[in-house]
Amino acid sequence: MRKSNPVLSVSELNRYVKGLLQGDPRLRNLWVAGEISNFKHHRSGHMYFTVKDSGSSLRCVFFRHENLRCLFNPAEGMEVILHGALSVYEPDGIYQLYVAELEPAGVGSLFLAFEQLKARLEQEGLFKAEWKKKLPDLPRTVGVVTSPTGAALQDILTQVRRRFPNVRLVVAESLVQGTGAPAEITRAMDALNRRGDIDVIILARGGGSLEDLWPFNTEEVARAIRRSRSPVVSAVGHETDFTIADFAADFRAATPTAAVAAVLPDMDDLLCGLDQKKRQACLALQRRLQREKQLLDYTVTSRFYQQPQRRLQRSRETLQRLETALRQETRRRLQIKGLIQAALDEKLEAFSPLKVMNRGYSYCRDEEGRIIRSIKEVKVGGLLMLTFKDGQARCRTEALMEEGEDGRQG
Repeated sequence: MRKSNPVLSVSELNRYVKGLLQGDPRLRNLWVAGEISNFKHHRSGHMYFTVKDSGSSLRCVFFRHENLRCLFNPAEGMEVILHGALSVYEPDGIYQLYVAELEPAGVGSLFLAFEQLKARLEQEGLFKAEWKKKLPDLPRTVGVVTSPTGAALQDILTQVRRRFPNVRLVVAESLVQGTGAPAEITRAMDALNRRGDIDVIILARGGGSLEDLWPFNTEEVARAIRRSRSPVVSAVGHETDFTIADFAADFRAATPTAAVAAVLPDMDDLLCGLDQKKRQACLALQRRLQREKQLLDYTVTSRFYQQPQRRLQRSRETLQRLETALRQETRRRLQIKGLIQAALDEKLEAFSPLKVMNRGYSYCRDEEGRIIRSIKEVKVGGLLMLTFKDGQARCRTEALMEEGEDGRQG
């Protein structure tokens, strides 16, 4: 039975408990370890999830203005360490941890962020070999993106002066460390590409810790490298350092010095090579001239050049013999053709109808001029035209007698 204790509303109770929690300094600076479950990244940017162990669970909220500083992407089932403050969400009366920092358990957050970004960009195809551009054999203008005060630039200048001092260097100054470095690196690379005269770009920085090299592990810089029209050589850190920029670049150099060696030929080696090519060309030309001289000497000493008139006279005599033989053969063939023609004329004459008519024969036509070949084509009283060898006679049929009759009138 209630005595003198006041009656509290639900809101008052939740507010009272919230005050107790917020008043405890230990609960304002908590470090908690657990496994993420029920993870939800809201479209507002806030993250809501639960951390649990084998016996309990704790609701957590990671507000957008806090999680923007998180370098990796939290995920379901991930073991993490959280730093934040415990308080009560009054509308539901549920206490939860308001997260300020989040780290992966057992591995550094930077390393995890590196692995996550590398896996995502690799799956996207950003590192494919077929997308990488070939370095020019002899660039005229080389762009360099680096800090103007860093050791990397001095190494590059020293190596350029030693290998190929005639090349033109265009340095695009940029921060290479700190939160503003990715934006400046991207701006510098885009500026070099807008020039239109840059044959190759060297992205350079000296060695350092993973935190120092982090600008070269950002998606912003990786995409700037990939969209560059000029091929990009990544020369970040020492030989053992690998960054996302190395995978995105068209060529990875272990150091800035190695980048210059990959981009520029050694002038001394180039001049030696040119001298060797010159000697080879001279020898080839001398051999060709010697062959041509031998051919000319052989031609000039040949019998044709020594006795041209005799050669021409023999050719003329041969031509005359061929011409005489051709004429004789032509006459012979014409004679044979004449004899054949005469024989054909005699045969044609033998079959001529005029020659038959000379022996007393004639032929008969009707009134319309058609040749009559049978007695059946003749009518009694009809007109006929008889043709003889020397004239024609017009007759009228009086009677018809077919073959075999004795001459009596039909």
